[in-house]
Amino acid sequence: MKLPSNIKQAPLNKDEFFQEEHEKTQIVLHHTAGNASGVATAKAWDADKRGRIATCVLISGKGAKNTADGEIVQVFSSKYWAYHLGIKQEVFKAYKVPAKVLDKTSIGIEICNWGPLEKVGDRFYNYVDQEVKAEDVCVLDKPYKGFIYWHAYTEAQIESVRQLLLYWKGLYNIPLDFDYAKMFSVNTDALKNVPGIYTHNSYRKDKMDIYPCPKMIAMLKNL
Repeated sequence: MKLPSNIKQAPLNKDEFFQEEHEKTQIVLHHTAGNASGVATAKAWDADKRGRIATCVLISGKGAKNTADGEIVQVFSSKYWAYHLGIKQEVFKAYKVPAKVLDKTSIGIEICNWGPLEKVGDRFYNYVDQEVKAEDVCVLDKPYKGFIYWHAYTEAQIESVRQLLLYWKGLYNIPLDFDYAKMFSVNTDALKNVPGIYTHNSYRKDKMDIYPCPKMIAMLKNL
């Protein structure tokens, strides 16, 4: 698989990630719980004081002025790393797994997406009380972590995720087998650094990214 063509370079300052190379074994899907712009998110990471917390790529959504729907915004090379999982020591202890800094061996993808939504009358709102158009809402058959209504991942975003997964599978030999339980709940395989594709939910009960969007799942099943 060739490198995706719709990549925009928006490099972070070098003090925002670690220029250290480690074997890559896992790919982790996140969403930002923010607006559509991967470029704006990258600038915010550069400006904050949180330290080296980032993913190597973001995928913009529709409606941003400075980046296109589905555009991959790369902020550092996938061979390097930054913190993106935030796993506490007690999680490893609870699952009887030796603690590891899994951020070093995992590649994170951040999808620009608001996450769960609240329906008020016939309208939908994100957690900062901004309205999301009905056409951009994903309605699940059953609640996930208490929510039925979610900001939909766009078709362009899903396609960019697909291309990145296939590219990194070829580059790092990471298997892409789909397992719903492992992707959407905390499990020992993720914590043990078993090679594969996971989500933030695979490591932490307090996270809800990404959610089980049917279109995303259909893509993952067909890799």
